[in-house]
Amino acid sequence: MGGATNRPGEDQATRTRQVTRRPRMWKVLLHNDDYTTMDFVVHVLVAHFDKSVAEATHVMLQVHRKGKGLAGVYTRDVAETKIEVVTADAREEGFPLKLTMEPE
Repeated sequence: MGGATNRPGEDQATRTRQVTRRPRMWKVLLHNDDYTTMDFVVHVLVAHFDKSVAEATHVMLQVHRKGKGLAGVYTRDVAETKIEVVTADAREEGFPLKLTMEPE
């Protein structure tokens, strides 16, 4: 007879099943400063975070009025990469734009 055999004392219900979990997600936040222009913040949100101009303007106004705004939610690796790339872009343009990430 073919088929799987159970070990003595083991039945179907006691076998361990491996469960795949979704990765933890991280929020990328932009922080307000006195030097980075509103236009540059909108540019960053459109170019690096795939926002429409209207969405980017809304987030930029949150950053301006509330001190920070949500750029997007990503896996840890993607969030870290976005922060590195945008920070480099900001420095090239002479802006001290600060981005951080926090768990969702």
